[in-house]
Amino acid sequence: MPPAGLRRAVTLLAAALALCAGTMRAQAPGGATFDHAAPPGDNYAKAEFRLWLPAGASRVRGVLLLVPGSNGDGRPDVQDTVWQAFARGHGLALVGCHFTDKPHEQNFIEEYVDVARGTGPALLGALVAFAADAKHPELATAPLLLWGMSAGGEFNYEFVAWKPERVIAFVVNKGGIYYTALTSRAARSVPGILFVGGKDLAFRTNTITGLFAVNRRAGALWALAEEPGAAHIVGRSRDVALVFFDDMLAARLGDTAAADGAAPALHPIAESSGFLGDLTARTFRPVAGAPAPSVPTAWLPTERVARAWAAMMTDTPFPP
Repeated sequence: MPPAGLRRAVTLLAAALALCAGTMRAQAPGGATFDHAAPPGDNYAKAEFRLWLPAGASRVRGVLLLVPGSNGDGRPDVQDTVWQAFARGHGLALVGCHFTDKPHEQNFIEEYVDVARGTGPALLGALVAFAADAKHPELATAPLLLWGMSAGGEFNYEFVAWKPERVIAFVVNKGGIYYTALTSRAARSVPGILFVGGKDLAFRTNTITGLFAVNRRAGALWALAEEPGAAHIVGRSRDVALVFFDDMLAARLGDTAAADGAAPALHPIAESSGFLGDLTARTFRPVAGAPAPSVPTAWLPTERVARAWAAMMTDTPFPP
C-alpha cells in the first residue's frame, strides 16, 4: 500500500477505536473535550457531562460549571468563546451539564435540581471520571464556580446547600422552584449573586427574593441583583458574573490549585471587608463603619463587583 494510503488507513482505524471508547476525547486547536454519562438515578433520567480543557493546560485550578435551563443540554456551552477565554485566562476547566427529569405530572418542577438525591453525586462522579480520562487528577477534587440559568440556578443553589465546601462562588439566575429555604452557615459563607428580572414572572422573582431575604438576614454573603428590563433571559447577568467570578477566584483561591486527592482550602471572606448595596436607592457603601441596616441589603465582596451591580440595578453602562 502506498504511504499515503497507509496513513489514511491508520487514521480511519484510530477514529473507529475512538468511537468505540466509553469516553470520547476530541482534540481541537483551542483545547480538548471529554464526555461522560451517569446511569439513570433516583431523581433524574439523564445526567450527561462534557469537559473542556484549554490546550496545553498542565494543571487546572478549578472547574466552571455551566448548567442550562429546564431539561436543557448545556454540553455545547463549553464551546462558548466567552467562557473559554475566561477559563483559559484563569487556569480553569469547563463542564457543561445535561440533566433531564423522569416523567412526572408537574413537569414545571425540576426534580433533578434536588441534588442530594442523585444529580449531585452524578456530577462528582463525572469529575472523578474526567480526572482519569483526561489525566488531570486534580479535577476529582477541584473547587467549583457555578453558573446557571433558570433551573440551572436552582441546581446551583441546591448544590451550595449540599456541598458548600466545594464551591468558590455561585449564581442563581431567575429560577422558580427550590427545595431548601434557610441554608447552613457554611453555605451562607459561599459568596453568591441571585439575579432576578424586572419583567420576569412574579412567582419567580418573589421566590428568589424570599430565599435571599431569609439567608441574608442570617448573614449570607449574597447579593440580590435586579435587571429592570429583563424577563426570563440571561440579559446582563453574565457580564456581572464574570466580574464576580474573577474577583472571587483571586480572593478565595489565590494562586493555589487542587492537589492530587485533596481540594485546596478555600479562603474565607469576612463580611466586614465588603460593601452593602441599598436595594431601594440602588447605591452601595463599605460595610466597615456603616450602621447596622434595618432592611435587607445586598452584600457585595469588592468595589468592582459593587459597581457592576449598581450599573445593572440602574440600567446604566458598566464601568470601564
